[in-house]
Amino acid sequence: MGHKLTVQRSLGSFVSRLLRETHHAAVLENWGLLWMWHSLAIFLVCLATQILAWLKPESFGVNSHLAYLILWGAGLVTWGAIFWRLRRRGGPVLFVERQIAHAWAGGMIGSIALFLIEVVKGDPSLTLSPVLPVLAGMVFLFKAGTLSGQFYPWVGAYFATALLMVLLPEVGHIAFGLVSALSFFFPGLKYYRQRKRGEGK
Repeated sequence: MGHKLTVQRSLGSFVSRLLRETHHAAVLENWGLLWMWHSLAIFLVCLATQILAWLKPESFGVNSHLAYLILWGAGLVTWGAIFWRLRRRGGPVLFVERQIAHAWAGGMIGSIALFLIEVVKGDPSLTLSPVLPVLAGMVFLFKAGTLSGQFYPWVGAYFATALLMVLLPEVGHIAFGLVSALSFFFPGLKYYRQRKRGEGK
């Protein structure tokens, strides 16, 4: 009995250490509201992608690769520029925030590059889409180690979504959009509220 309790306590201690915030987590208060807006933006891009896939752009005489490339390329780059401008208005950008922004930008560039790779290889549109949540999961793994272990469960959710996109491609992008939206909205809401409480003191 005593050994079992010791194991349970050790496991509980390990999990609590794994999920705890680092000393950098406070910077997320600068991102809370922006992340909630980002959750909407990424969901809309994924939803539009799925709708395009259902409608088949080529049936309207539109090059499908070009349609998705414009949606993801122009959409993400435009939103990224707006996002970063809004963040800079909120005050000085700290070094750790630049690190997170670079990881996030890397994920976005990688996502856009997948559509270019499909063109170069001559693969059908959206063939490489299951890699999208893998890239997102890698970015969240970096965030978990740098900011808060509470991002680790989202890493697992993203990797599971990659498998789901392989098995159910007809709804895969909606699933990816939903996981992406939730992974930004809930942390964003938490740190937005945390900042408001701090301002109220």
